[in-house]
Amino acid sequence: METSKFSKFTAEFLGTLVLVLMGCGSAVIAGANGTTGVGLLGISFAFGLSVIAMAYAIGHISGCHINPAISIGMVVAGRMKITEALYYIVAQILGAIAGACILLHIASGKPEYSLAVNGLGQNGFDALSLQHYSLHAGFLAEIVLTFIFLLVIFGATSTKNINGGFAGLAIGLSLVLIHIVGIPVTGVSVNPARSIGPALIVGGEALSQLWLFIVAPVIGAILSAIVWRFVLERN
Repeated sequence: METSKFSKFTAEFLGTLVLVLMGCGSAVIAGANGTTGVGLLGISFAFGLSVIAMAYAIGHISGCHINPAISIGMVVAGRMKITEALYYIVAQILGAIAGACILLHIASGKPEYSLAVNGLGQNGFDALSLQHYSLHAGFLAEIVLTFIFLLVIFGATSTKNINGGFAGLAIGLSLVLIHIVGIPVTGVSVNPARSIGPALIVGGEALSQLWLFIVAPVIGAILSAIVWRFVLERN
């Protein structure tokens, strides 16, 4: 029996909500600084573990894209129809916004929390970069990191991969690796929805920089899909 569009939409909504709540929440609530904080490594694992958990929770329903760049990449790779990808993307963006809203309400329960100061784990470059990396560096990083991430996804989910049962684990751990390298540069997006949710609520400069975290991941995903389809998996 084919899974309904509503089930897929709901799965993508909830999956993206969890990714933003747990991933960005690890930075906002668990913290990157101090003796009690989880640090950058902990934040990296929070994003990766969120993907692993959701892959096994909703992967059999929607494929667990929870990322517009992945859905677009699947279209280019010939694995998905563009009409289906469109409602996936809508669900992902709405889920990310919902996750950011929940995170804001939880974080606001601490008197010392300030949206302007502490944010919601939004991405950024220049002054908004953790180590003040430039626009150029951030743009290149997001393209390359998304390219690598999609390459792992295409390979792990390929019908030719005899270890397909471990796809969720491989994809999640690759996201951990990407975050370990990329957090100091942009905070790591590789996922337009993940960036849209927090930026819409934080506003200001975070919102003005949002374009990069939509454009660069999409470019990286398209390039990865082209390489996978026409070079690596070509018959």
